[in-house]
Amino acid sequence: MTRSHGGRSRGRNRPGVGRRDRYAGPRAAAARGESLVGTVIEVEVGSVAHGGFCVARHEGRVVFVRHTMPGERVRARVTEGGTENRFLRADAVEILTAAAERVDPRCRHAGPGGCGGCDWQHVSLPAQRELKAAVVEEQLRRLAGLERPVRVEALPGDDSGFHWRTRMEFAVGPDGRAGLRPHRSHAVLPITECPIAHPDLLTTDVLGQDWTGERALDVVVADSGTVVVPVPSGGSGPEITQLVAADRWSGELRLAARGFWQVHPSAAAALVDRVLGGLAAQRGERVLDLYAGVGLFALALADAVGASGAVHAVESDARAVADGMGNAVDRPWVSFRQARVEQAAATLPSADLVVLDPPRTGAGRAVIEAVCRLKPRAIAYVACDPAALARDLAYARDGGYVLADLTAYDLFPMTQHGSGRECRPAERGAPGGAGLAPPGRVRPFGHPALPGPETPPTDPPPPMTQHVECVALLQPAAPQRRD
Repeated sequence: MTRSHGGRSRGRNRPGVGRRDRYAGPRAAAARGESLVGTVIEVEVGSVAHGGFCVARHEGRVVFVRHTMPGERVRARVTEGGTENRFLRADAVEILTAAAERVDPRCRHAGPGGCGGCDWQHVSLPAQRELKAAVVEEQLRRLAGLERPVRVEALPGDDSGFHWRTRMEFAVGPDGRAGLRPHRSHAVLPITECPIAHPDLLTTDVLGQDWTGERALDVVVADSGTVVVPVPSGGSGPEITQLVAADRWSGELRLAARGFWQVHPSAAAALVDRVLGGLAAQRGERVLDLYAGVGLFALALADAVGASGAVHAVESDARAVADGMGNAVDRPWVSFRQARVEQAAATLPSADLVVLDPPRTGAGRAVIEAVCRLKPRAIAYVACDPAALARDLAYARDGGYVLADLTAYDLFPMTQHGSGRECRPAERGAPGGAGLAPPGRVRPFGHPALPGPETPPTDPPPPMTQHVECVALLQPAAPQRRD
Protein backbone atom coordinates (compact mmCIF):
# COMPACT_ATOMS: atom_id res chain seq x y z
CA MET A 1 0.00 0.00 0.00
CA THR A 2 1.17 3.53 -0.54
CA ARG A 3 3.18 5.17 2.17
CA SER A 4 3.42 8.59 3.66
CA HIS A 5 5.82 8.44 6.58
CA GLY A 6 6.68 11.90 5.38
CA GLY A 7 9.61 10.80 3.34
CA ARG A 8 9.75 9.60 -0.20
CA SER A 9 6.83 8.19 -2.07
CA ARG A 10 9.03 5.31 -3.15
CA GLY A 11 8.46 5.17 -6.81
CA ARG A 12 4.73 4.89 -6.70
CA ASN A 13 2.67 6.18 -9.58
CA ARG A 14 -0.95 6.01 -8.72
CA PRO A 15 -2.88 9.12 -9.78
CA GLY A 16 -4.06 11.15 -6.83
CA VAL A 17 -2.77 8.78 -4.21
CA GLY A 18 1.01 8.66 -4.08
CA ARG A 19 3.55 7.07 -6.31
CA ARG A 20 3.05 3.40 -6.48
CA ASP A 21 5.49 1.07 -8.09
CA ARG A 22 3.84 -0.91 -10.86
CA TYR A 23 6.78 -3.28 -11.12
CA ALA A 24 5.50 -6.83 -10.93
CA GLY A 25 8.90 -8.40 -11.24
CA PRO A 26 9.98 -10.89 -13.83
CA ARG A 27 7.26 -13.41 -14.37
CA ALA A 28 8.27 -17.03 -14.30
CA ALA A 29 10.51 -17.24 -17.35
CA ALA A 30 9.84 -19.95 -19.87
CA ALA A 31 12.16 -22.87 -19.23
CA ARG A 32 14.94 -23.20 -21.78
CA GLY A 33 15.43 -26.70 -22.99
CA GLU A 34 13.54 -29.38 -21.12
CA SER A 35 11.62 -28.03 -18.12
CA LEU A 36 12.95 -29.06 -14.72
CA VAL A 37 9.98 -27.66 -12.79
CA GLY A 38 8.88 -30.19 -10.19
CA THR A 39 12.23 -31.98 -10.14
CA VAL A 40 13.58 -32.59 -6.63
CA ILE A 41 17.31 -32.07 -6.16
CA GLU A 42 19.60 -32.39 -3.15
CA VAL A 43 21.89 -29.43 -2.44
CA GLU A 44 24.25 -27.95 0.13
CA VAL A 45 23.07 -24.41 0.84
CA GLY A 46 25.59 -21.59 0.63
CA SER A 47 25.39 -17.89 1.43
CA VAL A 48 22.30 -15.72 1.68
CA ALA A 49 21.59 -13.53 -1.35
CA HIS A 50 19.80 -10.27 -2.02
CA GLY A 51 16.15 -11.23 -2.38
CA GLY A 52 15.07 -13.63 0.35
CA PHE A 53 16.80 -16.77 -0.86
CA CYS A 54 20.10 -18.60 -0.47
CA VAL A 55 22.54 -19.72 -3.15
CA ALA A 56 23.31 -23.36 -3.86
CA ARG A 57 24.78 -25.27 -6.79
CA HIS A 58 23.63 -28.41 -8.49
CA GLU A 59 25.58 -30.07 -11.28
CA GLY A 60 27.50 -26.84 -11.88
CA ARG A 61 24.42 -24.61 -12.05
CA VAL A 62 23.38 -21.90 -9.57
CA VAL A 63 20.15 -22.59 -7.71
CA PHE A 64 18.31 -19.85 -5.76
CA VAL A 65 16.62 -21.69 -2.90
CA ARG A 66 13.92 -20.29 -0.61
CA HIS A 67 12.82 -21.61 2.80
CA THR A 68 16.33 -22.57 3.82
CA MET A 69 19.41 -20.90 5.31
CA PRO A 70 23.19 -21.07 4.98
CA GLY A 71 24.83 -24.32 6.04
CA GLU A 72 21.80 -26.55 5.57
CA ARG A 73 21.47 -29.60 3.36
CA VAL A 74 18.04 -29.82 1.78
CA ARG A 75 15.94 -31.46 -0.85
CA ALA A 76 14.56 -28.70 -3.04
CA ARG A 77 11.81 -28.76 -5.65
CA VAL A 78 12.57 -26.71 -8.76
CA THR A 79 9.98 -23.99 -9.32
CA GLU A 80 11.49 -22.31 -12.39
CA GLY A 81 14.03 -23.24 -15.04
CA GLY A 82 15.03 -25.85 -17.56
CA THR A 83 18.05 -27.81 -18.71
CA GLU A 84 19.45 -24.82 -20.64
CA ASN A 85 18.79 -22.06 -18.13
CA ARG A 86 21.75 -20.37 -16.42
CA PHE A 87 20.13 -20.72 -13.02
CA LEU A 88 17.18 -22.40 -11.35
CA ARG A 89 14.75 -21.35 -8.63
CA ALA A 90 13.64 -23.86 -6.03
CA ASP A 91 11.86 -24.29 -2.70
CA ALA A 92 13.36 -26.37 0.10
CA VAL A 93 10.77 -29.08 0.75
CA GLU A 94 12.78 -31.36 3.06
CA ILE A 95 15.48 -30.37 5.52
CA LEU A 96 18.15 -33.07 5.71
CA THR A 97 20.61 -31.15 7.89
CA ALA A 98 19.12 -28.21 9.78
CA ALA A 99 20.98 -25.09 10.90
CA ALA A 100 21.03 -24.42 14.61
CA GLU A 101 19.08 -21.19 14.08
CA ARG A 102 16.14 -22.91 12.35
CA VAL A 103 12.77 -22.62 14.13
CA ASP A 104 9.22 -23.74 13.34
CA PRO A 105 7.32 -21.05 11.42
CA ARG A 106 4.55 -19.53 13.48
CA CYS A 107 2.20 -19.00 10.51
CA ARG A 108 0.47 -21.91 8.82
CA HIS A 109 0.69 -20.04 5.51
CA ALA A 110 4.49 -19.70 5.58
CA GLY A 111 6.53 -22.14 3.53
CA PRO A 112 6.58 -23.57 -0.01
CA GLY A 113 3.35 -22.88 -1.87
CA GLY A 114 2.09 -20.53 0.85
CA CYS A 115 2.00 -16.77 1.23
CA GLY A 116 4.92 -15.02 -0.41
CA GLY A 117 5.28 -12.40 2.31
CA CYS A 118 7.39 -13.92 5.09
CA ASP A 119 10.73 -15.11 3.81
CA TRP A 120 12.38 -15.91 7.13
CA GLN A 121 9.83 -17.23 9.63
CA HIS A 122 11.86 -20.45 9.74
CA VAL A 123 14.86 -18.54 11.11
CA SER A 124 15.30 -17.22 14.66
CA LEU A 125 14.93 -13.43 14.90
CA PRO A 126 18.59 -12.71 15.82
CA ALA A 127 19.74 -14.90 12.94
CA GLN A 128 17.36 -13.12 10.54
CA ARG A 129 19.06 -9.84 11.35
CA GLU A 130 22.49 -11.39 10.84
CA LEU A 131 21.39 -12.61 7.41
CA LYS A 132 20.09 -9.16 6.49
CA ALA A 133 23.32 -7.57 7.69
CA ALA A 134 25.29 -9.98 5.50
CA VAL A 135 23.25 -8.92 2.48
CA VAL A 136 23.90 -5.22 3.14
CA GLU A 137 27.62 -5.88 3.62
CA GLU A 138 27.80 -7.82 0.36
CA GLN A 139 26.05 -5.09 -1.62
CA LEU A 140 28.31 -2.41 -0.17
CA ARG A 141 31.35 -4.46 -1.02
CA ARG A 142 30.23 -5.43 -4.51
CA LEU A 143 28.67 -2.16 -5.70
CA ALA A 144 30.42 0.52 -3.64
CA GLY A 145 33.78 -1.07 -2.91
CA LEU A 146 33.19 -0.60 0.82
CA GLU A 147 34.29 -3.08 3.44
CA ARG A 148 32.11 -2.23 6.41
CA PRO A 149 30.57 -4.36 9.16
CA VAL A 150 26.83 -3.83 9.47
CA ARG A 151 24.56 -4.49 12.42
CA VAL A 152 20.81 -4.56 11.79
CA GLU A 153 19.04 -3.12 14.81
CA ALA A 154 15.60 -3.97 16.14
CA LEU A 155 13.16 -1.10 16.56
CA PRO A 156 12.23 -0.13 20.13
CA GLY A 157 9.65 -2.48 21.59
CA ASP A 158 9.95 -5.10 18.83
CA ASP A 159 10.99 -8.16 20.81
CA SER A 160 9.14 -10.89 18.92
CA GLY A 161 9.07 -9.78 15.28
CA PHE A 162 5.28 -10.24 15.16
CA HIS A 163 2.18 -7.99 15.27
CA TRP A 164 3.95 -4.97 13.76
CA ARG A 165 2.39 -4.56 10.33
CA THR A 166 -0.03 -1.61 10.43
CA ARG A 167 -0.63 -1.51 6.66
CA MET A 168 -1.50 -4.37 4.37
CA GLU A 169 -2.95 -4.65 0.92
CA PHE A 170 -4.94 -7.79 0.25
CA ALA A 171 -5.67 -9.10 -3.21
CA VAL A 172 -9.23 -10.09 -4.10
CA GLY A 173 -9.68 -13.46 -5.79
CA PRO A 174 -12.25 -14.48 -8.42
CA ASP A 175 -14.51 -15.71 -5.60
CA GLY A 176 -14.53 -12.29 -3.94
CA ARG A 177 -12.39 -13.42 -0.98
CA ALA A 178 -9.44 -11.40 0.22
CA GLY A 179 -6.04 -13.05 0.44
CA LEU A 180 -2.34 -12.69 -0.33
CA ARG A 181 -0.15 -13.69 -3.25
CA PRO A 182 2.13 -16.72 -3.19
CA HIS A 183 5.73 -16.03 -4.14
CA ARG A 184 6.12 -15.02 -7.83
CA SER A 185 2.47 -15.70 -8.54
CA HIS A 186 -0.69 -13.84 -9.56
CA ALA A 187 -2.86 -16.35 -7.72
CA VAL A 188 -4.71 -15.31 -4.56
CA LEU A 189 -4.20 -17.45 -1.46
CA PRO A 190 -7.10 -17.21 1.03
CA ILE A 191 -5.62 -16.84 4.50
CA THR A 192 -7.01 -17.32 7.99
CA GLU A 193 -4.24 -15.64 9.98
CA CYS A 194 -1.25 -13.33 9.69
CA PRO A 195 1.01 -13.25 12.76
CA ILE A 196 2.95 -10.19 11.59
CA ALA A 197 -0.23 -8.11 11.21
CA HIS A 198 -1.07 -5.54 13.87
CA PRO A 199 -3.79 -6.98 16.18
CA ASP A 200 -6.28 -4.33 15.03
CA LEU A 201 -5.78 -5.07 11.36
CA LEU A 202 -7.66 -8.36 11.12
CA THR A 203 -10.45 -7.31 13.50
CA THR A 204 -11.93 -5.49 10.50
CA ASP A 205 -13.30 -8.83 9.18
CA VAL A 206 -11.59 -8.04 5.88
CA LEU A 207 -11.01 -11.78 5.37
CA GLY A 208 -14.62 -12.76 5.99
CA GLN A 209 -16.49 -10.45 3.62
CA ASP A 210 -17.36 -10.77 -0.06
CA TRP A 211 -15.36 -8.18 -2.03
CA THR A 212 -16.56 -9.09 -5.52
CA GLY A 213 -15.94 -6.20 -7.91
CA GLU A 214 -12.85 -4.92 -6.09
CA ARG A 215 -9.27 -5.60 -7.13
CA ALA A 216 -7.68 -5.19 -3.73
CA LEU A 217 -8.18 -3.88 -0.20
CA ASP A 218 -5.91 -1.55 1.74
CA VAL A 219 -6.24 -1.92 5.50
CA VAL A 220 -4.59 0.83 7.56
CA VAL A 221 -4.14 0.96 11.33
CA ALA A 222 -3.56 4.66 12.07
CA ASP A 223 -3.47 6.65 15.28
CA SER A 224 -6.87 8.07 14.32
CA GLY A 225 -8.41 4.61 13.82
CA THR A 226 -8.43 1.59 11.51
CA VAL A 227 -9.82 1.94 8.00
CA VAL A 228 -10.46 -0.42 5.07
CA VAL A 229 -10.17 1.12 1.60
CA PRO A 230 -11.48 -0.97 -1.33
CA VAL A 231 -9.43 -0.62 -4.51
CA PRO A 232 -10.40 0.90 -6.85
CA SER A 233 -13.77 2.10 -5.53
CA GLY A 234 -12.38 3.70 -2.36
CA GLY A 235 -10.04 6.12 -4.10
CA SER A 236 -7.33 7.48 -1.85
CA GLY A 237 -9.42 6.76 1.24
CA PRO A 238 -10.30 9.05 4.14
CA GLU A 239 -7.85 11.36 5.86
CA ILE A 240 -5.98 9.76 8.75
CA THR A 241 -3.72 11.08 11.48
CA GLN A 242 -0.31 9.69 12.42
CA LEU A 243 1.48 10.71 15.59
CA VAL A 244 5.27 10.71 15.90
CA ALA A 245 6.79 10.62 19.37
CA ALA A 246 10.56 10.50 18.86
CA ASP A 247 13.17 11.39 21.43
CA ARG A 248 14.29 14.44 19.43
CA TRP A 249 10.95 15.56 17.97
CA SER A 250 7.23 14.94 18.20
CA GLY A 251 4.46 15.92 15.84
CA GLU A 252 1.18 15.06 14.17
CA LEU A 253 0.75 14.55 10.43
CA ARG A 254 -2.38 14.15 8.36
CA LEU A 255 -2.52 12.28 5.07
CA ALA A 256 -4.72 10.15 2.86
CA ALA A 257 -5.22 6.61 4.16
CA ARG A 258 -3.51 5.22 1.06
CA GLY A 259 -0.73 7.77 1.20
CA PHE A 260 2.75 6.60 2.11
CA TRP A 261 3.55 6.02 5.76
CA GLN A 262 5.95 3.60 7.39
CA VAL A 263 4.44 0.19 8.07
CA HIS A 264 6.09 -0.50 11.43
CA PRO A 265 4.58 1.61 14.27
CA SER A 266 8.03 2.49 15.65
CA ALA A 267 9.67 3.26 12.30
CA ALA A 268 8.87 6.95 11.80
CA ALA A 269 10.16 7.93 15.25
CA ALA A 270 13.35 5.89 14.87
CA LEU A 271 14.13 7.35 11.45
CA VAL A 272 13.44 10.94 12.56
CA ASP A 273 15.71 10.51 15.57
CA ARG A 274 18.54 9.15 13.45
CA VAL A 275 18.27 11.82 10.75
CA LEU A 276 18.07 14.65 13.30
CA GLY A 277 20.92 13.22 15.33
CA GLY A 278 23.10 12.66 12.28
CA LEU A 279 22.56 16.05 10.65
CA ALA A 280 22.67 18.11 13.88
CA ALA A 281 20.82 20.98 12.21
CA GLN A 282 21.55 24.46 13.56
CA ARG A 283 19.35 27.52 13.79
CA GLY A 284 19.29 29.45 10.53
CA GLU A 285 20.48 26.61 8.30
CA ARG A 286 18.92 25.81 4.93
CA VAL A 287 17.61 22.29 4.38
CA LEU A 288 16.66 20.44 1.22
CA ASP A 289 14.25 17.51 1.68
CA LEU A 290 14.08 15.39 -1.49
CA TYR A 291 11.32 12.80 -1.99
CA ALA A 292 9.61 14.57 0.89
CA GLY A 293 6.26 12.75 0.96
CA VAL A 294 3.88 14.44 3.41
CA GLY A 295 6.68 16.18 5.26
CA LEU A 296 7.91 14.03 8.12
CA PHE A 297 11.57 15.02 7.82
CA ALA A 298 10.72 18.51 6.56
CA LEU A 299 8.68 19.32 9.66
CA ALA A 300 11.19 17.86 12.09
CA LEU A 301 14.06 19.76 10.48
CA ALA A 302 11.99 22.95 10.23
CA ASP A 303 11.63 22.96 13.99
CA ALA A 304 15.38 22.38 14.32
CA VAL A 305 16.47 25.28 12.06
CA GLY A 306 13.72 27.62 13.26
CA ALA A 307 12.10 30.58 11.51
CA SER A 308 15.52 32.04 10.67
CA GLY A 309 16.23 28.98 8.57
CA ALA A 310 14.48 27.47 5.56
CA VAL A 311 13.30 24.04 4.42
CA HIS A 312 12.60 23.36 0.75
CA ALA A 313 10.77 20.08 0.10
CA VAL A 314 10.45 18.38 -3.29
CA GLU A 315 7.84 15.67 -3.91
CA SER A 316 6.23 14.47 -7.14
CA ASP A 317 2.83 13.33 -5.89
CA ALA A 318 0.17 16.06 -5.88
CA ARG A 319 -1.83 14.64 -2.96
CA ALA A 320 1.30 14.21 -0.83
CA VAL A 321 2.34 17.79 -1.59
CA ALA A 322 -1.11 19.07 -0.59
CA ASP A 323 -0.96 17.07 2.64
CA GLY A 324 2.59 18.26 3.30
CA MET A 325 1.62 21.91 2.83
CA GLY A 326 -1.26 21.40 5.22
CA ASN A 327 1.02 19.79 7.79
CA ALA A 328 3.47 22.71 7.51
CA VAL A 329 0.87 25.49 7.47
CA ASP A 330 2.12 26.94 10.77
CA ARG A 331 5.75 26.91 9.58
CA PRO A 332 5.99 29.55 6.83
CA TRP A 333 9.72 28.87 6.40
CA VAL A 334 8.82 25.47 4.85
CA SER A 335 8.05 25.38 1.12
CA PHE A 336 6.89 22.47 -1.03
CA ARG A 337 7.52 21.99 -4.74
CA GLN A 338 5.64 19.43 -6.76
CA ALA A 339 8.15 17.92 -9.19
CA ARG A 340 10.03 14.74 -9.89
CA VAL A 341 13.35 15.08 -8.10
CA GLU A 342 15.37 14.05 -11.15
CA GLN A 343 13.65 16.78 -13.17
CA ALA A 344 14.15 19.38 -10.44
CA ALA A 345 17.81 18.44 -9.89
CA ALA A 346 19.20 21.16 -12.15
CA THR A 347 17.39 23.94 -10.29
CA LEU A 348 17.72 22.91 -6.65
CA PRO A 349 18.41 25.77 -4.23
CA SER A 350 21.60 25.89 -2.19
CA ALA A 351 21.46 24.02 1.11
CA ASP A 352 23.52 23.37 4.22
CA LEU A 353 21.84 20.00 4.77
CA VAL A 354 20.15 17.53 2.43
CA VAL A 355 17.83 14.63 3.17
CA LEU A 356 17.35 12.00 0.48
CA ASP A 357 14.55 9.50 0.99
CA PRO A 358 14.16 7.96 -2.48
CA PRO A 359 12.13 4.99 -3.73
CA ARG A 360 13.57 1.47 -3.68
CA THR A 361 15.29 2.18 -6.98
CA GLY A 362 17.40 4.85 -5.28
CA ALA A 363 18.19 8.43 -6.27
CA GLY A 364 20.44 7.67 -9.22
CA ARG A 365 23.53 9.31 -10.66
CA ALA A 366 21.96 12.59 -11.86
CA VAL A 367 20.34 13.39 -8.50
CA ILE A 368 23.41 12.41 -6.46
CA GLU A 369 25.68 14.51 -8.66
CA ALA A 370 23.31 17.50 -8.39
CA VAL A 371 23.22 17.22 -4.59
CA CYS A 372 27.00 16.98 -4.32
CA ARG A 373 27.39 20.12 -6.46
CA LEU A 374 25.43 22.03 -3.80
CA LYS A 375 28.25 21.30 -1.33
CA PRO A 376 26.03 20.72 1.70
CA ARG A 377 27.59 20.33 5.12
CA ALA A 378 26.04 16.88 5.48
CA ILE A 379 23.64 14.54 3.70
CA ALA A 380 21.27 12.02 5.21
CA TYR A 381 20.28 9.20 2.88
CA VAL A 382 17.34 7.07 3.98
CA ALA A 383 17.29 3.86 1.99
CA CYS A 384 15.46 0.56 1.87
CA ASP A 385 17.30 -1.29 -0.88
CA PRO A 386 20.95 -2.07 -0.14
CA ALA A 387 21.86 -2.47 -3.81
CA ALA A 388 20.49 0.93 -4.79
CA LEU A 389 22.07 2.49 -1.72
CA ALA A 390 25.47 1.02 -2.48
CA ARG A 391 25.29 2.24 -6.07
CA ASP A 392 24.39 5.77 -4.94
CA LEU A 393 27.16 5.76 -2.34
CA ALA A 394 29.63 5.12 -5.15
CA TYR A 395 28.22 8.09 -7.07
CA ALA A 396 28.48 10.25 -3.94
CA ARG A 397 32.11 9.24 -3.44
CA ASP A 398 32.84 10.40 -6.98
CA GLY A 399 31.20 13.70 -6.04
CA GLY A 400 33.41 14.17 -2.99
CA TYR A 401 31.18 12.71 -0.27
CA VAL A 402 31.94 9.66 1.81
CA LEU A 403 29.99 7.51 4.18
CA ALA A 404 30.52 8.68 7.74
CA ASP A 405 27.98 6.51 9.52
CA LEU A 406 25.44 3.84 8.68
CA THR A 407 22.56 2.64 10.84
CA ALA A 408 20.43 -0.27 9.64
CA TYR A 409 17.00 -1.09 11.04
CA ASP A 410 14.87 -4.21 10.84
CA LEU A 411 11.61 -2.54 9.85
CA PHE A 412 10.15 -5.75 8.41
CA PRO A 413 10.83 -8.73 10.74
CA MET A 414 10.17 -12.18 9.26
CA THR A 415 10.47 -10.79 5.74
CA GLN A 416 13.42 -10.20 3.46
CA HIS A 417 13.05 -6.49 4.03
CA GLY A 418 14.93 -4.01 6.19
CA SER A 419 15.85 -0.29 6.23
CA GLY A 420 18.81 2.11 6.41
CA ARG A 421 20.06 5.68 6.21
CA GLU A 422 23.39 7.20 5.31
CA CYS A 423 25.07 10.44 4.36
CA ARG A 424 28.12 12.55 4.45
CA PRO A 425 30.93 13.79 2.16
CA ALA A 426 34.21 11.90 2.02
CA GLU A 427 37.75 12.80 1.24
CA ARG A 428 38.69 12.74 -2.37
CA GLY A 429 40.99 9.87 -3.04
CA ALA A 430 39.84 7.98 0.05
CA PRO A 431 39.48 4.29 -0.72
CA GLY A 432 35.94 4.05 0.44
CA GLY A 433 34.50 6.14 3.15
CA ALA A 434 33.61 5.34 6.67
CA GLY A 435 30.41 3.47 6.09
CA LEU A 436 27.16 3.32 4.30
CA ALA A 437 23.52 2.44 4.42
CA PRO A 438 20.85 0.78 2.30
CA PRO A 439 18.17 2.76 0.49
CA GLY A 440 14.88 2.92 2.18
CA ARG A 441 11.68 1.77 0.71
CA VAL A 442 10.19 -1.46 -0.06
CA ARG A 443 7.07 -2.92 -1.44
CA PRO A 444 4.75 -4.37 1.21
CA PHE A 445 4.82 -8.14 1.26
CA GLY A 446 2.13 -10.16 -0.46
CA HIS A 447 1.13 -7.11 -2.46
CA PRO A 448 -1.34 -7.81 -5.28
CA ALA A 449 0.58 -5.66 -7.73
CA LEU A 450 3.93 -7.00 -6.61
CA PRO A 451 3.90 -10.76 -6.20
CA GLY A 452 7.44 -10.65 -4.92
CA PRO A 453 9.77 -11.90 -7.63
CA GLU A 454 13.45 -11.22 -7.47
CA THR A 455 16.21 -10.95 -10.01
CA PRO A 456 19.56 -12.72 -9.68
CA PRO A 457 22.09 -10.82 -7.58
CA THR A 458 24.19 -10.20 -10.68
CA ASP A 459 21.41 -8.17 -12.33
CA PRO A 460 20.77 -4.43 -11.75
CA PRO A 461 19.26 -3.56 -8.35
CA PRO A 462 15.79 -5.14 -8.18
CA PRO A 463 12.83 -3.08 -7.03
CA MET A 464 11.91 -5.56 -4.32
CA THR A 465 14.76 -7.12 -2.44
CA GLN A 466 16.35 -7.91 0.91
CA HIS A 467 14.98 -4.83 2.55
CA VAL A 468 16.89 -3.27 5.39
CA GLU A 469 16.07 0.35 6.15
CA CYS A 470 19.31 2.25 6.46
CA VAL A 471 20.19 5.77 7.45
CA ALA A 472 23.48 6.76 5.90
CA LEU A 473 25.25 9.94 6.88
CA LEU A 474 27.58 11.46 4.30
CA GLN A 475 30.05 14.29 4.71
CA PRO A 476 32.66 15.94 2.53
CA ALA A 477 36.04 14.35 2.84
CA ALA A 478 37.99 17.51 2.71
CA PRO A 479 37.02 20.97 3.98
CA GLN A 480 34.79 22.60 1.39
CA ARG A 481 34.78 26.20 0.29
CA ARG A 482 31.23 27.46 0.03
CA ASP A 483 30.80 29.84 -2.90
